Amino acid sequence: MNIYNLTRDEMEEYFINLGSRKFHADQLFSWLYEKRISSVSEITNIKKELLEQIVSDYSFSKLKLIQVEKDVDVCKYLFELDDCEHIEAVLMRHDYGNSVCISSQVGCNMGCKFCESGRRKKVRNLETWEMVTQLLMIEEELAERVSHVVVMGIGEPFDNYDNLLKFLSIINHPKGLAIGARHITVSTCGIVPKILEFSNFPLQINLAISLHAPNDELRNQIMPINKAYPLKELIQAIEIYLEKTNRRITFEYILLAGVNDTKECALELVDLVGHLNCYVNLIPYNETNNLEFRRSSTVQIMKFYDILKKNRLGVTIRKEFGSKISAACGQLRSKKEEL
Repeated sequence: MNIYNLTRDEMEEYFINLGSRKFHADQLFSWLYEKRISSVSEITNIKKELLEQIVSDYSFSKLKLIQVEKDVDVCKYLFELDDCEHIEAVLMRHDYGNSVCISSQVGCNMGCKFCESGRRKKVRNLETWEMVTQLLMIEEELAERVSHVVVMGIGEPFDNYDNLLKFLSIINHPKGLAIGARHITVSTCGIVPKILEFSNFPLQINLAISLHAPNDELRNQIMPINKAYPLKELIQAIEIYLEKTNRRITFEYILLAGVNDTKECALELVDLVGHLNCYVNLIPYNETNNLEFRRSSTVQIMKFYDILKKNRLGVTIRKEFGSKISAACGQLRSKKEEL
């Protein structure tokens, strides 16, 4: 097992099981995440015999960074995994800090029709260490701190639920990456049982729902997950989530020309989510060569925005990053695996 798979509590349990002192967990966690060691030999406050045992039990390896592409305020990172699979992550520079969008799976089984990432079926879940070290290696390459994290890259995070929760715990821990819970966002296409389960998670992580349609007929066409968990069930789960957490939720809504960007769709969206503690993040579509959908015009985007605004629905239009290097929302897909 990789050492970066362990949460702080799991690391403490490991040392206790060895018959060692549990304070070693804080020491090792600090070496990994605060001091960022590149070799176990750098650890100076843990006895040699204990270090040898740790090295015998755990790998300290990270991902292999094989390519970095850059555009204005954005960098895209291509990583190779131990089994020679590939994933991508994206750094975005904002006025409030550096935000990284990480991947949670190799491929994706959700099959959203407009998403380039979903063209490749899921190969496997990423392990916790493969998610954590995306951030570690980006910070190392950047020589700057990452202040915000969004789990919105390749894959459906709630389809890799256990590893996701461990990842969140590690990057939020004060002796881990110490990224504030309210600076972390997890996006799901709407896996209802996991939304309900996530409502009990103790950290105040932000939740975003990839909605993209205001009615079942349209959502069934572009998001197959809706056939398993239709909008009525999804909204009920979100209502329970909001009641338990008292945290505002985000609805992501990609605007597709002639598909979901009409006045009627905007009004339906108001009726669907207007009663919730939420805001809507409108996303101009990022076109790809492989999919037939087209971007809504700027005029149509603003018309849609105005309807939501006039109906007192909180709404923003997402700032666009990285479309020139295929690093924008919905475009992540390693060219190493092009079909």
